[in-house]
Amino acid sequence: MRASDRAYRALLDEIQSGALAPGAVLGEVEQSVRLGVSRTPLREALGRLIADGLVVQPSPRVTVVSDLDAGDIRELFEVRRALEETAARLAVRSGDGEAFAALADEFAGTDAAADPDAYYALIARFDEAMDGAVANGYLTSALKNVRTHLVRVRRLARDNPERLAVSVAEHRLIASAVAAGDAELAAHATHVHLHNALTAILASLEGNP
Repeated sequence: MRASDRAYRALLDEIQSGALAPGAVLGEVEQSVRLGVSRTPLREALGRLIADGLVVQPSPRVTVVSDLDAGDIRELFEVRRALEETAARLAVRSGDGEAFAALADEFAGTDAAADPDAYYALIARFDEAMDGAVANGYLTSALKNVRTHLVRVRRLARDNPERLAVSVAEHRLIASAVAAGDAELAAHATHVHLHNALTAILASLEGNP
């Protein structure tokens, strides 16, 4: 793996996990030493993170982890809603009903509150299946960028056992609708899921139950 790729991967993981919080300053000298790379590959890695929208440069010599407030999250979900509802409709064209029926069964047997990490791993496999069914490189590329930011959102918001349980049921309905070939139900179920997810995340950030 190239040095710039290693630096990018390391910084991405730290930003997504919250180890590098919003507003954290990423000094070139400090980060080069810490990550064990020279400044040229570090600059390449930072350039990719800037393109992702995960870091910003308020001045030429200052690089910081980008902020993520309620307004940012709302804007992210506006884009997510447009992309994922379209993806849900397009996924129905794949005709791979068995794969989505199997995913629906997995969601039915999932206790997200007991093991959130396993649940998020199942969501990642669901997303992979959706991307494969959509078969549209432009759409999946845009979704990949959105998901990069969603990891941060999940870390910033508190896990809510009741919300996780409802989310499982919502994903099961989406998978079942795709399996049944019902494009409009798949899109509507996606819309409801995203509305509920956004509401819960914003409430969590505001400190509401």
